[in-house]
Amino acid sequence: MSRPIMSYLSTVNDLVAGSVGGAAQVLVGQPLDTVKTRAQIAPKGMFKGPMDVLAQTVRKEGFFALYKGMASPLLGIAGVNSLLFASYVYSKRIVSPFPQLSLKEIAIAGAMAGAANAILASPVEMFKVRMQGQYGAATDKKLRDVAKEMWRDWGFRNGVMRGYWVTFAREIPAYAGFYTAFEFSKRKFQSKYGDKVPVWALLASGSTGGIAYWLSCYPLDVIKSRIQLRQTPPTGKPWRYMTNEIRMVIAESGITGLFRGLSPSLLRTSIPAGASTFAAFELTREFLTESTGA
Repeated sequence: MSRPIMSYLSTVNDLVAGSVGGAAQVLVGQPLDTVKTRAQIAPKGMFKGPMDVLAQTVRKEGFFALYKGMASPLLGIAGVNSLLFASYVYSKRIVSPFPQLSLKEIAIAGAMAGAANAILASPVEMFKVRMQGQYGAATDKKLRDVAKEMWRDWGFRNGVMRGYWVTFAREIPAYAGFYTAFEFSKRKFQSKYGDKVPVWALLASGSTGGIAYWLSCYPLDVIKSRIQLRQTPPTGKPWRYMTNEIRMVIAESGITGLFRGLSPSLLRTSIPAGASTFAAFELTREFLTESTGA
């Protein structure tokens, strides 16, 4: 089989595996993501903490309210994760011609992949956040109505892509940390088990990556959610309105306000979602590689 065909099949394998990993992430992690987002964006005093968010949501809106906003990431996450994983593979090739990158090179490739990923992640998360910011009132909108409203009232840049620059700023450190921690853990397991790393070790490595993801970027995620939920789009230079939003959070809730919802985020990405994403990606790609030889 010629090299161009092999390269093409390898890229397709990355895209398909990324889609499977993304779907696993959404299905497993959505309830805790809803708790996280509501902890970030709810008016002050509405909830006492993440556990109260969980309890009130289930009591007032029912269990399936925890899956509110899932349609947007489920529809878009295949594309988002396909872009992310493919960008990461391509970025590694740019950073180094050698297959075994140092952890510093992994961090650079992860940051590059995160920057590319923001293009699709921003609108997907904007619609998700706006759905999660509805609390079971009779006036709550469906996803298609939210999409129509944002396009009609604000257009592409200020509506559909609202929050892009803060998403861009978040994704760079997030995925630098994500991939570095994953690779570090995976290599530790490989030193003991060889190339055939057990599934539980992939899960543990994915968990480590999930923890590093949020610890690298969490305050920016809080700012992103608030900006995307605003009734009107931010104005001025991105760095200026991001700084202003940080000041507002600190004025309202102190420094701890920048970390509201962190515990469900760590629980979600470190255990179920982060682990299942990487395990699904790695196992799917291994299967496709064996099947296609690419």
